[in-house]
Amino acid sequence: MKDEKKEAPSPLPSISQQREVASWPQAVVAMMPTQGMGHLIPMLEFAKHLTHHHEHLAVKFLIPTDGPPSKAQTTVLKNLPKAISHVFLPPVTLSDLPQDAKIETIMSHTILRSLNDLRRELRSLTASHTVAALVVDLFGTDAFDVAKEVGVSPYVFFPSTSMCLSLFLHLPQLDKEVQCEYRELVEPVKIPGCIPVHGKDFLDPVQDRKNEGYKWVLHHANRYREADGIMENSFLELEPGAIKELQKVEPGKPPVYPVGPLVNMESTINESGSECLRWLDEQPHGSVLFVCFGSGGTLSSAQTNELALGLEMSEQRFLWVVKSPNDKIANASYFSADSDGDPFGFLPKGFVERTKGRGFLVSSWAPQAQVLAHGSVGGFLSHCGWNSTLESVVFGVPLIAWPLFAEQKMNAVMLTRDIKVALRPNVRDNNSNGLVEREEIARVVKCLMEGEDGKRLRYRMKDLKDAAAKALGENGSSTNNISQLALKWTNKTSVAN
Repeated sequence: MKDEKKEAPSPLPSISQQREVASWPQAVVAMMPTQGMGHLIPMLEFAKHLTHHHEHLAVKFLIPTDGPPSKAQTTVLKNLPKAISHVFLPPVTLSDLPQDAKIETIMSHTILRSLNDLRRELRSLTASHTVAALVVDLFGTDAFDVAKEVGVSPYVFFPSTSMCLSLFLHLPQLDKEVQCEYRELVEPVKIPGCIPVHGKDFLDPVQDRKNEGYKWVLHHANRYREADGIMENSFLELEPGAIKELQKVEPGKPPVYPVGPLVNMESTINESGSECLRWLDEQPHGSVLFVCFGSGGTLSSAQTNELALGLEMSEQRFLWVVKSPNDKIANASYFSADSDGDPFGFLPKGFVERTKGRGFLVSSWAPQAQVLAHGSVGGFLSHCGWNSTLESVVFGVPLIAWPLFAEQKMNAVMLTRDIKVALRPNVRDNNSNGLVEREEIARVVKCLMEGEDGKRLRYRMKDLKDAAAKALGENGSSTNNISQLALKWTNKTSVAN
């Protein structure tokens, strides 16, 4: 297994090899996501591609929980292909964790406390099937111990950028070299294969090295090299420097397989979702700015107020997914997007009436993929979550980058300075609370929707849209990588039989 780990990905199997593979007995790939829809959805999309093109493989999701499944989870798991099944592991108790525990800590403890149930499920699976691999996502590496115990190959599915993966693989070395907080570094950090990034723009959990969240990130980063392979939700044309660096063969480094862009193109559309799509049907082509901060993102009361007034000042059409503000944390909606009471009562007085017709407000949720695919949408003001960013690329919609938490600041740096498909509003130097003011919001919105910079971004995004379609098309780079993995996993079935 050690030698296998160090090999470069093998060439795509020939047609005769593929026919031979199709006659082999079915193998099962177990997949274990951590909490959050942003982790579950891309892994589900990977499973769909894997089983659609390679019917000799089945996938079983083993989903750890700390309570009843959410409505979002049950909805997305409802209509999966028959080759993909799932089971929710028994809920674990997290009541002993501090109330202010970081998401990384919560996810890591949920995995740790689910290991006995994972062990039981894997043993049951291996008793009746050849289990070719256990795939965990970025905070699930403690499940490697169980995988090795039952003789199953461990893999990582990395749902974020190749830049972020490069940082994770580099972090153990960086941790030894840097003595201060990363945000205190004067010079930007050179991440292998990427543009230099200031430490203050690193992902949130590494900003406080004494915090439990950082310790967990470092813990998992140290274990990545134990994997037999890493699947990365990106593609070469989007992040060429980082991916080429990640795919260099080095002793002890697992092969990296870019398999993206994996996005969920389907969603159950409720009445409010249908209503916003009907409104878009009535708008001119490319005229609407879509404003959405993902399933978890929330703004403060003051920032919500400035955003509303900035959209109004811009005089541009907009579709805004509005969430109740939260003055304490930026990811208040991470595990739930539900809201109670008047969904728009906190907006500036008269705003709804003044923007009626030019703006359309949706409470908490909209069918994002369908919105971005709509011809009337010409821009996307986004938190820069990677799933949302990939959807923007797939549908060719340029961005206004407004990062809130997790790795989103790193994403914003890449999108604005490297890939160059996004604009980013500025915060005035004398604005100590980090508020983006209405005048700046209006400026950057008009620039994207009407200005020359917006046109340049739009042309660049169209090129990436074409490249994304090619990557997941027949004989595309990501499709070929998925085929390489399928052959590798079905080879285990052949040997076992």
